[in-house]
Amino acid sequence: MVWIQRRKLLASCLCITASVFLLVTLQVVVELGKFERKKFKNSDLRDGQAKMEEESAHLYPLPRKEALTLNRKTQLETDSYPIMLWWSPLTGETGRLGQCGTDACFFTINRTFLHHPMTKAFLFYGTDFNIDSLPLPRKAHHDWALFHEESPKNNYKLFHKPVITLFNYTATFSRHSHLPLTTQYLEGVEVLKSLRYLVPLRSKNNLRRRLAPLVYVQSDCDPPSDRDSYVRELMTYIEVDSYGECLQNKDLPQQLKNPASMDAEGFYRIIAQYKFILAFENAVCDDYITEKFWRPLKLGVVPVYYGSPSIADWLPSNRSAILVSEFAHPRELASYIRQLDHDDRLYEAYIEWKLKGEVSNQRLLAALRERKWGVQDVHQDNYIDAFECMVCSKVWDNIRLLEKGLPPKRWKADVTHLSCPEPAVFAFSPLAPRWSSLRDMWIPSFEQSKKEAQALRWLVDRNKNFSAQEFWALVFKD
Repeated sequence: MVWIQRRKLLASCLCITASVFLLVTLQVVVELGKFERKKFKNSDLRDGQAKMEEESAHLYPLPRKEALTLNRKTQLETDSYPIMLWWSPLTGETGRLGQCGTDACFFTINRTFLHHPMTKAFLFYGTDFNIDSLPLPRKAHHDWALFHEESPKNNYKLFHKPVITLFNYTATFSRHSHLPLTTQYLEGVEVLKSLRYLVPLRSKNNLRRRLAPLVYVQSDCDPPSDRDSYVRELMTYIEVDSYGECLQNKDLPQQLKNPASMDAEGFYRIIAQYKFILAFENAVCDDYITEKFWRPLKLGVVPVYYGSPSIADWLPSNRSAILVSEFAHPRELASYIRQLDHDDRLYEAYIEWKLKGEVSNQRLLAALRERKWGVQDVHQDNYIDAFECMVCSKVWDNIRLLEKGLPPKRWKADVTHLSCPEPAVFAFSPLAPRWSSLRDMWIPSFEQSKKEAQALRWLVDRNKNFSAQEFWALVFKD
């Protein structure tokens, strides 16, 4: 009996100890919570800016110039310099005084500067441009600037006149943009001339015993360009090795299966073994040219290209790519590729420019020479720095005009700054039900974006804040 009482006493002691421990732990958690809330409350980021910065971090992998933390000294400096407010928190910078030639501007994502008298421009990242929150009412001295280098499928509203003309300045993939980003995926002319990855034709002919003449690598299936529909049809006429998730019939090594590995040395070595690669963009727009085109040219593989209707303006030489648009049907394209595959002389005509190191396209050479930013070059600004400085310099130009008593210059984007036709299905092959994403999603999405663009413009022109409810009521108005 005594033994049982001792066990009960011991159990009670343990329960009391555990309870005390839990109470102490709970108090510590509460105090830490108070400390964290206090720390956040006293931080320089208010109104959710900390969350915005965290969410934007993954969007901006490029190295940035040294940023200044918002403090009293910086706050005073903003009274002397134009403020460029990133309304889309792309850069994640709470404050940086940036030097742009002889001009300087203060760049920030902090929306508390919305009503600051020195705020002169709002910078938007196209993919994140939405109706949920816009800096309205828009004052006469507030410029809007758009940075959009990505596919139109990310935000179709921007590709219609009512919306693109809201902006004063643009940096897009179009050559007509104020800051053209057409060559954003091309490091420079030297990588085009380089023979580092080139596999000699004799070796490629030997490799043909186990490799198809064509390779296709895509993991973004059934996009607006309808490329998978074309490739699916092409596969009925000629052998294609497809490594990506789309139409896959061949496996990459395990370490290269992640799409992030498509710029890895091992991936380059595999692709360089092929004679031809299907370089199909995910959307059809003038000057929308991605790594799908430049990568094979760097590797010494002939691109079979579909995408930008203006691609001929950007070829390294007149004969450096096979253009799908020149063939009425995949059957004809397959026949032409087989002809080149069996005739070394005809094939070599497409890589002669590379073997000789001769890039003859003067438009391409001039674009690479004159652009004010670099690609993977630590010695040059990246294109976002260049975009910021373009806006800063134009704002300063107008400040100086006003100081002289002259009217400011009014900059305005037009439809050529982002130009894409409505997505279309290839006429030769009606889509089967399970491949109907183009008809079910992309074409309706494009049509819907027209209505959204018109509704947005109507509301913005009235220069007052509006609710999402007002916007959607206008979109779906009969």
